[in-house]
Amino acid sequence: MPELPSTKPEHIEPLPNEEVRNLFTAALEHSAKEAAELLAPYPDSYVETVLELLNPALRQELLDAMPREQRERVLSIASPDNRRQWVRNDAFPENTVGRLMEPALAVFDLDATVGDAIARIRQLVVRSFVAYAFVVDAQERLTGVVAMREMLLSEKTTPLADIMIREPFALQPAMSLTDAMKATVIRHYPVYPVVDENTRLIGLVRGQMLFEAQAIELSAQPGAMVGVEKEERLTTHWWQSLKFRHPWLQLNLVTAFAAAAVVGIFEHTIDRIVVLAVFLPVLAGQSGNTGCQALAVALRGLTLGEIKKGKAKSLVGKEALLGFCNGALVGITAGLGMFVYAHMQHNPSALMLGVIVFLAMIGSCVVSGISGALVPLTLQRLGADPATASSIFLTTATDVVSMGTFLGLATLLV
Repeated sequence: MPELPSTKPEHIEPLPNEEVRNLFTAALEHSAKEAAELLAPYPDSYVETVLELLNPALRQELLDAMPREQRERVLSIASPDNRRQWVRNDAFPENTVGRLMEPALAVFDLDATVGDAIARIRQLVVRSFVAYAFVVDAQERLTGVVAMREMLLSEKTTPLADIMIREPFALQPAMSLTDAMKATVIRHYPVYPVVDENTRLIGLVRGQMLFEAQAIELSAQPGAMVGVEKEERLTTHWWQSLKFRHPWLQLNLVTAFAAAAVVGIFEHTIDRIVVLAVFLPVLAGQSGNTGCQALAVALRGLTLGEIKKGKAKSLVGKEALLGFCNGALVGITAGLGMFVYAHMQHNPSALMLGVIVFLAMIGSCVVSGISGALVPLTLQRLGADPATASSIFLTTATDVVSMGTFLGLATLLV
């Protein structure tokens, strides 16, 4: 399929009134649930217009968030092409190509001519952006694609079958957005046809929408790592934001108690060797950063589809080795710092305390690296979002292990 300049799809017909324009803007700025509540009092015709203007991913989220009765009313007044496409898209899970499909309107039979296609496309461009003409056989199987340039340079009596590109590139509806991005990143077409397992044309996906949807998903990951829901926006009401965030803070508090319990177990050791308390934050901070580095790499690998079956062990092994090396290098500096500080305090065990910090730093960084890789992998295996509050679980693991190792070694060796 030849490359064409990417054009932002937009409807040429003006919006009915200022109120609908405001509703469209509000729907973009709010989560799907909030937008559904906002649109509930308005006429179904307004809601249908807003849905038609939204990109497919947001449209499906909004339809899912609507009350069933309102949804059925809105679908009943939508155009047959839109209604059929919206219902079809709903059958596919989130973050798949199927959720982003739009109706393929410029579809022609094998015996159609250039003149037939031009006449039809002139009607379509009044309300939709058309990049290509799609040619299908009697069973609606995608046979070829015709670029606008080829039609402009051909006679009106020329059959589309003579100028179409045969066996065109197409996406599958069940493909993940990540896989679709990999398949299209070197093509840069404005529009991609979507076919089912029998190569029947069931819709199209605009390249801009494909990358926009994946960008939104990636942008939500930093928040998800600390318990901020993807549905939360800047305009989300404070009460709704509180309900989104507070449960994760309670979980974080519970996990913090676990770390505090470890310190409590070794309270007598800290009372006996007060200098240990000074280095607890240092150890926890270093091991935490090591874990966060491993977590970021693991999440990136999962997002880009780089962690294939059987590669999880190599990832964990690599992070364990990096944790050992980083822990040893940082441990030398931290151990020297402990020795100097303890010596200044006239502690007779200054050298041993330096060795303990060195060993504890290695152990905690190794465990942190392993945890940073295992947390998202485990969440994915359990069917959960790998980014969901992963930093909370990681922080607990690193704090418990780093403090437990440090204080445990001090109890045994000093």
